[in-house]
Amino acid sequence: MSIPLLESATASDVLDEVDHLLITALQTSPRARWERIGAAVGVDASTVARRWKRLTEAGHAWMSCHPAGIGPTPPTVAVIEVDCVSGSLHEVAAAIVDDPHLITIDHVTGSRDLVLTAAFPDQVALARYVGLRLEALPGVAATRSQIASTVHAVGSRWRLDRLAPGSRENLAREASGGAAGSGRGTPSGGGAGIGRGLPSADDLDLQLLDLLAQDCRQSVAALAQSSGASASTVRRRLDRFHRADALVYRCEVARYLSGWPVAVTFWGVTPPDATARITAQLITQRETRLCASLSGPHNLLLTVWLRSVEDLPSFEARLYARFPELTVTDRAVTLWPLKLAGQILDPRGRRIRGVPVAFWHDPAVERSEADLIRRLATPRSG
Repeated sequence: MSIPLLESATASDVLDEVDHLLITALQTSPRARWERIGAAVGVDASTVARRWKRLTEAGHAWMSCHPAGIGPTPPTVAVIEVDCVSGSLHEVAAAIVDDPHLITIDHVTGSRDLVLTAAFPDQVALARYVGLRLEALPGVAATRSQIASTVHAVGSRWRLDRLAPGSRENLAREASGGAAGSGRGTPSGGGAGIGRGLPSADDLDLQLLDLLAQDCRQSVAALAQSSGASASTVRRRLDRFHRADALVYRCEVARYLSGWPVAVTFWGVTPPDATARITAQLITQRETRLCASLSGPHNLLLTVWLRSVEDLPSFEARLYARFPELTVTDRAVTLWPLKLAGQILDPRGRRIRGVPVAFWHDPAVERSEADLIRRLATPRSG
């Protein structure tokens, strides 16, 4: 696929109402058959399939799927701020963009250059990545990490909300009964948080997860053919994934075409006894894309999409009016969303290619860690 990375928006870079309805329908029920999507949108199945092909080929919209986590414990989610040596920001971004555990990479305004969100199997892996991988990169001047103690909302829950309530409710209701030919177990597009994950996964689970990462709308028949398993076995596995809320489905649209072209991240402080009440209300806001409680001095992170930069002061004023206990300590506007939910984007937010989401593993870094441990275990003479 060839995308003009630095080309300005043109008259053709506009979504019409059917495009908006189609994207909203897929956000509501990402694996629904085209017939059901078409019925919700008000056009036939071949038309919505053709439109979706056009949108994806242009990088204007896309779908993705990744596991919420695999293992006996929930993943450790971290927010990592990166300061770069002058002139090296893009080299640093290019060096880390294929790291599979980096969910998002944003070039932002303010007192940091890059903001990363990442998932790790545990805190040990986070320390290994930051200390032995990230900070060892040429061009990285400093990093600051915070652990998300609770992720209250993620971008998979965000909707364009163009469907009529009845169509949206029908799709959501049907989501438990028809999945691109599967018959059962259709997801509704993601809950408020990041999902519960799989306690364990065998070879077939991993193969199916890989196939869904390539195309999350594949039918059960296609998944069975590619995996070599029977259709009934694949259906049971998908049902198990969905019952466990183990998959995160996302249908995204290039931000500059969404009607919400400005992304802003706020860091704030809330009193511990008010955090649950405040976050419960923040995640219901139309603008909210990400809301998380953090481990550091700023115990709240909120990322929102706005209609314009001019809306920033009024949005923050509404925050203060609604939550007087909340103190916004810093804010940053995203200049380039280099990576979103495992998808690499151009400066206008169009999809270039995908990077399958997975836990990071680097034998060379693990050897460096082992060498460091041996050095620490050896007493210094004298």
